Amino acid sequence: MADLAHVTSRGSDDVDLTDPEALATTRGLAGELLDADPDVDQLRAVGRDRAVGIDVRVATKLAESRLVVDRLGDDAPALQVQFAMWGEHNRLRPRSVDNPVGEDSLRVKLDQLDWLLADSEVDWRLVAVDDGSPDGDWATAGEMAQQHDLGERVVVLRLDEAIPTDRGPLVGLAHVDDSRKGGAMVLGAQHGLDDGRDAVVLTDADNSVDLGQLGLLLGPFVAGSPVVVGDRKHPDAVLRKAEARWGPGILVLRHMQRMVGRALFSRGLRDTQAAFKLFGRDALVDILAAPSTFGFSFDPDWLYGALGGGHEIATIPFAFVDSFAESASLTQGPMTTWESLLVGLTASARGRDADHDRDMAALVDDHGNVADLERIIVQQPPPALSAADPGGLGRPEILSVADLRRWIDEVVAVG
Repeated sequence: MADLAHVTSRGSDDVDLTDPEALATTRGLAGELLDADPDVDQLRAVGRDRAVGIDVRVATKLAESRLVVDRLGDDAPALQVQFAMWGEHNRLRPRSVDNPVGEDSLRVKLDQLDWLLADSEVDWRLVAVDDGSPDGDWATAGEMAQQHDLGERVVVLRLDEAIPTDRGPLVGLAHVDDSRKGGAMVLGAQHGLDDGRDAVVLTDADNSVDLGQLGLLLGPFVAGSPVVVGDRKHPDAVLRKAEARWGPGILVLRHMQRMVGRALFSRGLRDTQAAFKLFGRDALVDILAAPSTFGFSFDPDWLYGALGGGHEIATIPFAFVDSFAESASLTQGPMTTWESLLVGLTASARGRDADHDRDMAALVDDHGNVADLERIIVQQPPPALSAADPGGLGRPEILSVADLRRWIDEVVAVG
């Protein structure tokens, strides 16, 4: 039997966990951890220890996930794991001199799911949905799938072949250019329902989330939670994220986001954009009945839809290692992403009749455009926000909408 302390002492922070070779290392470490026969509390204690290497901390999540799956038995659900693609052709291919950002991500996902589920009763599929990528990501995904022994488990869908339509959840989407990931995710989820899946799991096209952690979502789901979402802000989460991609004004945008989305944030749903969520079949039916956005803010829209249908939402900590290169926030523009997030979140709150700060929603109407957001993001935020506990952002007593509006008006006026 392996010794837990011996395994944890060999960890390292100097590792690129989006590299497929490094991912194989974390699976090996997870196996060694399991050989030490730890209980869940021991694994979680190691995972939250910042003195332990990040590869071992990620491995603790894989090991805990494996423990959950090994206990499923007859409760094993039929699953669809899905991701959207736009400009992902490089990350879908292997890393090479000519393709330094390659992650071989589709085949890596297959390996991860096979590692976790090969000996289980879980019936799973991997669905890749092209969101109108100008690079023909659908073709690259199909090519990569054909090169893997489990390629028959992959389904590749194209949003441009599904719209326009006069029925179903995509009826309001006229063209792929009107989608920012949300349309692709809706198409994938509807496919899951049509295919008889018990649940659909949402992730990203890159290797930021090791799908060997899927058991962390399955545990609460089989216990009765209809929706389970990952939380990178939980104390037990393992997070390496390139926050430097944003400017100092990000605090302003987050304050706006949380005031508009208070129906979610007040419930402790602090990480609405995390690319690791599970939606059960019944919740999906309610969500897809009337999606209010096909943009980047589809995540909170789905959460609003679940809550509106009476489906409670469980949260779980997980490991996330940012894959910054080729990120949509770079290729499409960071403030294009934030414009879609804020405007879409506001539309969702209104469309789903969710509790929200209406004055802040009006502020988003006036200033949630790329030009104004680009001015805001480079500014030092108001002192009240700089001094605030990050967890308290979104509370009007920290900075009122009226005071923030005056600050933004001054920033925009200066140009």
